[in-house]
Amino acid sequence: MIYMGTPDFAVPSLKALIDAGENVTAVFTQPDKPQGRKMKLTPPPVKVCAEEKGIPVYQPVSLKKGEDARRAYDIIKDMSPELIVVAAYGKILPPEILSLPKYGCINVHASLLPAYRGAGPIQWSIINGESRTGVTTMQMAEGLDTGDMLVSKAVDIMPDETADELHDRLSVLGAQVLLETIAQLKEGRLSPVKQDDALSSYAPMLSKELSLIDFSKPAKAVHDLIRGLSSWPCAIAEIEGRRLKVYRSHLEEGHYDLPAGTVCDRERFTVVCGDGGAVTFLEVQASGGKRMSTADYLRGNRL
Repeated sequence: MIYMGTPDFAVPSLKALIDAGENVTAVFTQPDKPQGRKMKLTPPPVKVCAEEKGIPVYQPVSLKKGEDARRAYDIIKDMSPELIVVAAYGKILPPEILSLPKYGCINVHASLLPAYRGAGPIQWSIINGESRTGVTTMQMAEGLDTGDMLVSKAVDIMPDETADELHDRLSVLGAQVLLETIAQLKEGRLSPVKQDDALSSYAPMLSKELSLIDFSKPAKAVHDLIRGLSSWPCAIAEIEGRRLKVYRSHLEEGHYDLPAGTVCDRERFTVVCGDGGAVTFLEVQASGGKRMSTADYLRGNRL
């Protein structure tokens, strides 16, 4: 089989395939990209994992057009894979590649399809206040995450869980669901189920425009935004003329008869929201400063 994936989310699935003795003949991943302040060219996590395991790695710029795409198609065709597994690859597979493997292409998606199709299912499930999510494997089709569902498993989303934490749990769950999917495929027990488009929702890529916290919204919505944007682009609060990145928060109980945006507890950094509820900031970062606990921040910054 051929494996296609790029970020940290895709690493546990690749490792699970290798540990299970599956014959992963090649890995396709995104090109190396500059990262950090020094813009050092950095390989994606899946490439690092594949090279450690001695698996050939290919990094085409495109699979849809140009010489790179034609070369990638020829490589895949020459390998004659029985199956292609895809997990957070970040590129759309054209029909000519989808049709190459004997058993098609199976995708590992971090939601309970048909909900949250798209690039940001983990973050949007938290931002939208969901209490449950999961992982679904599907038979890939030409549409965006529209293929027939194969195996899915659900998990609860914890009240204070951030997108980073949920990401790590779902990446491990994804590996488990993938192995179960392949086992059912080998045993001829797979029962594809068509998605109901009427129940579908879309999870687009995140943008910095989402960051600014609107304290006129209900406290739970503010708390969920902070949790959902924890890794990037991060929620931003404007308090007393200061712009703070807020990485973690806690939803307070009780009702506060104060205007939205009021800091009602200066010792804990608790802010009133539009419905009279409140959130307490747990981890923040001032402009030009370091990420730190709110307690450490308040030692040097009085409200």
